[in-house]
Amino acid sequence: MQSTNKPAVWRNLVSGSLGPLLALVMVIAFFGIADTVKNDEGSFLTAQNFRTVSVQMSTVAVAALGMTLVIIAGGIDLSAGTALALSATTMAWSLKAGWGVPAALAAAIGIGMLAGFVNGLLISTLRVVPFIVSLGTMTAYLGLAKVIAKESTVRPDPSQIPEWLGKLVSVLPKDHFLLATCVWIGLALAVALAAVLRYTVFGRYVFAIGSNEATARLCGVPVTAVKIAVYTLAGFFVGIAGIYQFARLSSGNPTSGIGLELKIIAAVVIGGGSLSGGRGSVVGTLAGAAMMQVIASGCTLLGLSNPLQDVIIGVIIVAAVTVDQWRVRRMS
Repeated sequence: MQSTNKPAVWRNLVSGSLGPLLALVMVIAFFGIADTVKNDEGSFLTAQNFRTVSVQMSTVAVAALGMTLVIIAGGIDLSAGTALALSATTMAWSLKAGWGVPAALAAAIGIGMLAGFVNGLLISTLRVVPFIVSLGTMTAYLGLAKVIAKESTVRPDPSQIPEWLGKLVSVLPKDHFLLATCVWIGLALAVALAAVLRYTVFGRYVFAIGSNEATARLCGVPVTAVKIAVYTLAGFFVGIAGIYQFARLSSGNPTSGIGLELKIIAAVVIGGGSLSGGRGSVVGTLAGAAMMQVIASGCTLLGLSNPLQDVIIGVIIVAAVTVDQWRVRRMS
């Protein structure tokens, strides 16, 4: 089974990323030309704007890496946004309580993984569709975050927040060509996840479950264990994104993740991930997250309104899902 599935996994990883990458290049070219025409030399195609966009997309991109696993496995996680806010709020509370930075970081990641584990356990044992389970846990995690924060915003003392954490998601000076730390961490996580999907048995199991769960079960794939592992690993990425969120806000706001799950899911779908399962790629997801942020940056520089940005992204999502459904019908 492993030898026959390996080429199929590679085809899914490669073919699923070429389209989103080409679309990203086209979007960048469009806004680059439009900005140059409207604003003389323009500032869209500059190193500073590139760094700004990369930092602004980092939170969604990291959380979307975990969502990529979930969607490839044929699932969905509507609780990603509130779980992210729960992780950020937990970190803020831990720092304010005097736990120290290492313990606060572990708490943020741990609560993210615990949230993912609960999702995976409920979905696997109750045999309820992921949409319904994660819809319920989305509200539950929001409530837990509000309990921890006492229905307010948790603000640690500035002395409790180390300087390096504050700089984690900061855009570097114009004369510095390096990317921000959060971007490098995100890229490292992306490479690690891509390697897991490409080279490990676990990665092939994830694709097998998403392609046909019943067949995968008959072939000896431990479906329940893999599903729990998938959601727990997705929770790890959500926890990291929660740390990013805290570093950006310097506080824990229980409601800061509301609606963020839509952007996280959209990054995967725009990046070629199939809501039917069995298809998705790390490169495609990063391209999808980048595309949304490039559109937002380009529209801002062109003086276009936020509602128009939402319309553009909505059209792209519908187009991506339409193309995916056309692929499915063509293959069946």
